[in-house]
Amino acid sequence: MEIIPAIDLRGGRCVQLIQGDYERELVFSNDPPDMAKHWEAQGARRLHVVDLDGAREGVPRNLGVVRDICAAVSIPVQLGGGIRDVLVAQQAFDAGVDRVILGTAALDPATAEQFASLFRDRVVAGIDARDGFAAVRGWLDTTEVRALNLAQKLVALGFRWIVFTDIASDGMLGGPNIPALRELVAAVGASIIASGGIASVDHVAAVRQAGAAGAIIGTALYTGKLNLKEALEAAC
Repeated sequence: MEIIPAIDLRGGRCVQLIQGDYERELVFSNDPPDMAKHWEAQGARRLHVVDLDGAREGVPRNLGVVRDICAAVSIPVQLGGGIRDVLVAQQAFDAGVDRVILGTAALDPATAEQFASLFRDRVVAGIDARDGFAAVRGWLDTTEVRALNLAQKLVALGFRWIVFTDIASDGMLGGPNIPALRELVAAVGASIIASGGIASVDHVAAVRQAGAAGAIIGTALYTGKLNLKEALEAAC
C-alpha cells in the first residue's frame, strides 16, 4: 500500500483545515516546495496536493506554487482542487503534475466521461463524504448523492483510482472511517486511496487490511504524531 503525504495549499501556504472548515485552519509551512522536498527525503514516493482556494472558487489559485513543488521533487505529484474542465487539467499537467483529481465536476456524467476517456490513469476521482453523501465545492455543500453510488458510476465510466475522504475524520487524528472504507472497497472495482483521520501505525495497518491501495496522511505527519518512516513500514 502506498503512503502519500498531503500538502494542502491556501494562499500559497501549506495548511490543514479541521473537518474541512475554512475558519479552522492550521498553518504548517510558508514554503510548500521545501515541505515537498522534506517528504521526498523521508521516503515518500508520491505527493498529494490540494488547492483549497481552487476547491472553493472553482478554479485553481495556486498553480504557481504547484509548479514550484513539481520542480522541487523527482517523485510524482497528484493535484486536486478546482479542476473542473479539460483545459484546467492540461494546465496542471503543464505545471508538472502527474495525476489530476476530479472532485466536484465528477458529479457531472458528461465531464466525468470526458476526463476518463482523455486522461485514463492520469485522472483520479475524488469523493469526499459527509454522513455517506458526496460533498462538493471544497466540502462547503453536501449533495443528495450517496458516495458509494457515485463511486460505482465513476468506475463504470472508466475511472480506475478513487481518493475517498471521510470529512468527519479529516484533521481530527481519531482514525479513519474503516467501515465506510471497507464498504467502498467491496463495492467497486477501482483502487481506493483512503484519506482522513489516519494518525497511527495501527490506523495505517487497518486501512491496508481494509483493502485500500493507498493512504493519504496530513495532520499526523505535520504534528509529529505519526512518523513517515513508521507509516511506510506499516503499509508493507
